[in-house]
Amino acid sequence: MPKNILLIQPDATAAKAIQKALVRSNDGPFLVDWVRTEAEGLERLARCGKQRGSASNGIAAVLVDLLVLGSEGIETLDRLFGVAPQIPILVLVASESEAIAKLAVQRGAQDYLLKERLDDYLLPKALRNMIERAVIADALFIEKERAEVTLNSIGDAVMCTDESCAVSYLNVVAENLTGWPLTEAAGRPVDEVFRIIDAETREPVVSPMALAMRANKTVGLTPNCLLIRRDGVESAIEDSAAPIHDREGKVTGAVMVFHDVSAARALSMRMSHLAQHDSLTDLPNRVLFNDRLTQAMGMSHRHDKKLVLLYLDIDRFKHVNDSSGHPTGDRLLQSIAARLRACVRSSDVVSRQGGDEFAILLCEVARAQDAAVAAEKILAALSEPHRIDEVDLYVSASIGIVSYPEDGITADDLLKNADIAMYRAKDCGRNNYQFFKAEMNLHSLERQRLESDLRHALERGEFLLHYQPKVDLRTQAITGVEALLRWRHSTRRLIRPSRFISIAEETGLIVPIGHWVLRESCRQAKAWQLEGLAPMSVAVNVSAVELRAKDFVAGVRDVLAETGLAPRYLELEITETFLMEEAASTGLVLKELRNMGLQLALDDFGTGYSSLSHLRRFPIDTLKIDHSFVQDLTTDTDDAGIVSAVVNLGKSLRIRVVAEGVETHEQCAFLKKQRCPEAQGFYFHEPMISEEITDLLAYKMGRLSSSRP
Repeated sequence: MPKNILLIQPDATAAKAIQKALVRSNDGPFLVDWVRTEAEGLERLARCGKQRGSASNGIAAVLVDLLVLGSEGIETLDRLFGVAPQIPILVLVASESEAIAKLAVQRGAQDYLLKERLDDYLLPKALRNMIERAVIADALFIEKERAEVTLNSIGDAVMCTDESCAVSYLNVVAENLTGWPLTEAAGRPVDEVFRIIDAETREPVVSPMALAMRANKTVGLTPNCLLIRRDGVESAIEDSAAPIHDREGKVTGAVMVFHDVSAARALSMRMSHLAQHDSLTDLPNRVLFNDRLTQAMGMSHRHDKKLVLLYLDIDRFKHVNDSSGHPTGDRLLQSIAARLRACVRSSDVVSRQGGDEFAILLCEVARAQDAAVAAEKILAALSEPHRIDEVDLYVSASIGIVSYPEDGITADDLLKNADIAMYRAKDCGRNNYQFFKAEMNLHSLERQRLESDLRHALERGEFLLHYQPKVDLRTQAITGVEALLRWRHSTRRLIRPSRFISIAEETGLIVPIGHWVLRESCRQAKAWQLEGLAPMSVAVNVSAVELRAKDFVAGVRDVLAETGLAPRYLELEITETFLMEEAASTGLVLKELRNMGLQLALDDFGTGYSSLSHLRRFPIDTLKIDHSFVQDLTTDTDDAGIVSAVVNLGKSLRIRVVAEGVETHEQCAFLKKQRCPEAQGFYFHEPMISEEITDLLAYKMGRLSSSRP
């Protein structure tokens, strides 16, 4: 395509010679638009604007005779650039004016040619080269602009250095995190701009960019590092740095991408604390207490000292809870926890084991009988009235006492025997304490009977399922149900899962029981579809024991084939702590299940040990916020913050979030405000048998089943 050349030349003879040289050139083709004066040239440039390169009216280059500059000299060149700064200019000059031509180049002209040396070869080639350089420069400028816009649009900070580790680039995020604008940071040593220290030792950390160039490979930042901003503010960061190479592969600098993880790290620490502490009383929970107990036993053994364990249960707490309400019951538990802490030394450990049960570890006890003094002190303290909402509540406690090593050489033995002694205290009229004795082991016999009955419950058809709906908080539509196992014992009536699930897991009976639950849930879900009800997913809780079974995945595949339920309507709920166990094999099992088309949910999120990294490592579709966080979110700012954080985390990672245990309108309103997608709990629906679910779904669709009134 011909290149349009604007020629500003007052000499008609010279202009015709130039036109002739350009028209015939093999470096063209060129179309020459000749004007005599600066004014005409400015008018042409203004009219063409940015149409350079167009075959119709765009100007690819300007060829100007320095004579046209007249008395205004080099300022005329400035006016040409002012009208069309993007068009390259080639200056023609007589040899005696070469100094002025060089000044013109300094002011922006691409090049100059001496008029005495112009010929049909040199002029076209110079113009072509100049135009090509301008095109390349434009392309590079566009790419540079695109790169800068992109880097300034991402959420991560980006920093570059040259081969001497001097800063050469910072994007906007990096400027904010370091406190250094690029204009001031450029050319400074990277260690001056990017100051990092170890969070524990407070010692400086070697720049990862220097390490990346030295090792000629991508490197990551040392864990637990802090970035010291220019004004002294500290931020926890994570990053990676990589070397930059030239065409020959030589390292010419480094680039680093980093981001602020202060909020995520604080959330992780908070979740770690919540995983080891009771959310209501902030006492160590069962997991942390067992760890402290094991450590204390080791110390006691090495130093030949006794330690005593008290296991405490609040007498008739359920009656107080039912009559006064759960909020009052919770405040009573908090009052009890405070009094227990006040009764022991700072070196002792008070733990809430769950519900209204507490464990107290007395370290470095001189005599076992000293535990009786502590128990009496506790009973006296708890018997004083607890002022809750202007009402005095009175409680008592039953305490079981064991000592190490006389009553057990493992933590489990001590806790088991302390529990047995506590129940003996209840049998003795409550509000007293009992030391463990071997003959108290009747509790173990009861457990054995329960285990024996559990082994026959499946074949006797004593299990049944209840289903609790999950609700879309925006539309109130039922999005699915969770299957909940119940045991209707022939003589013991309905037995709570909390009494037999742990036994089933310990004995391995959970595997056949879990298979029955899976098959029955899938069968029922398919039956609802065949009745013409809207398809929905059914969630089934799966224990760690089941997932470890070698044929679990095959069993799930067989159940789906047998029942005809599409995999997308089955959701398996796994506990958070299971992800920490045998992570490699766990990941393979979950990947197989996910590849089958199943949905995977992380149950009781926030109560276990897992870190946020597991949400990236494992194919999780749903996070279920544990009811312990939902319970107090309207009164506890920490719980409210955790719930909000988890909802936002789900949005960021595109993971569905379901809040469990919603019981009040206030909780529901809070979750709606936070735009939590789904929830379940007594506020919406209690667990129901399948027939009740059928009626509910039919009602939602505007019709009731004809087989039931």
